[in-house]
Amino acid sequence: MSWYKPADIGFAARTALADLGEAARLFVRLLGLGGASLRRFGLVRDQIHFLGNYSLAIIMVSGLFVGFVLSLQGYYTLQRYGSSEALGLLVALSLVRELGPVITALLFAGRAGTSLTAGIGLMKAGEQLTAMEMMAVDPVSRVLAPRFWGGVIAMPLLAALFSAVGIIGGWLVGVVMIGVDAGAFWSQMQGGVDWLADVGNGVLKSIVFGFTVTFVALLQGWRAQPTPEGVSRATTRTVVVSSLAVLALDFVLTAVMFNI
Repeated sequence: MSWYKPADIGFAARTALADLGEAARLFVRLLGLGGASLRRFGLVRDQIHFLGNYSLAIIMVSGLFVGFVLSLQGYYTLQRYGSSEALGLLVALSLVRELGPVITALLFAGRAGTSLTAGIGLMKAGEQLTAMEMMAVDPVSRVLAPRFWGGVIAMPLLAALFSAVGIIGGWLVGVVMIGVDAGAFWSQMQGGVDWLADVGNGVLKSIVFGFTVTFVALLQGWRAQPTPEGVSRATTRTVVVSSLAVLALDFVLTAVMFNI
């Protein structure tokens, strides 16, 4: 005996399509509100400060230790082939191409994304969004759009800081602690890293991840049930969905950018 009736499968498919359509409409609307949000830049600036500045500590500390590990592991691998002078190139390419955007997006989802979801969910539970609608104030324009564009702007800046601090961490371990020649470390990095193919693609990845993580966080908060349990479930879904979306998009973008 089948556990699912055809009617149940059809209802689930229709519900999924309706949710997808609602999410697409909200995303298009947030994109369309970009000009209006940037004209009221004070609201966006506050969100950049809230999402970006308050995430600096975990981003920079994580970047430093990732640089430590990359330099340590990379040195012992390159030493086998007599290429330890290329340690700076290895650290820089690993960070600006891959680890910088991806790890920053995952940390951003865990720190800023959950905060966005919880904030929107609590506003919904406290009927603040309904009160705004009764006062003829559009909550999407006033609440969601500034947060969306603040997250989109903050994400590439955090990824750049992560990569920069990671390179400094790689220099500390490789040059100061292990003893790799400092000139070779920096010259190999400067000669091997291309601004467009490597740094530019890394920045593009971080922008795409910023759109993805911020939108998922706002969508989950917007859809959250107005109860404590509903807000907690929405916060958990934000981390899970954002992380999976970032990893999947990273594979697609890497395949497209680097012709793999």
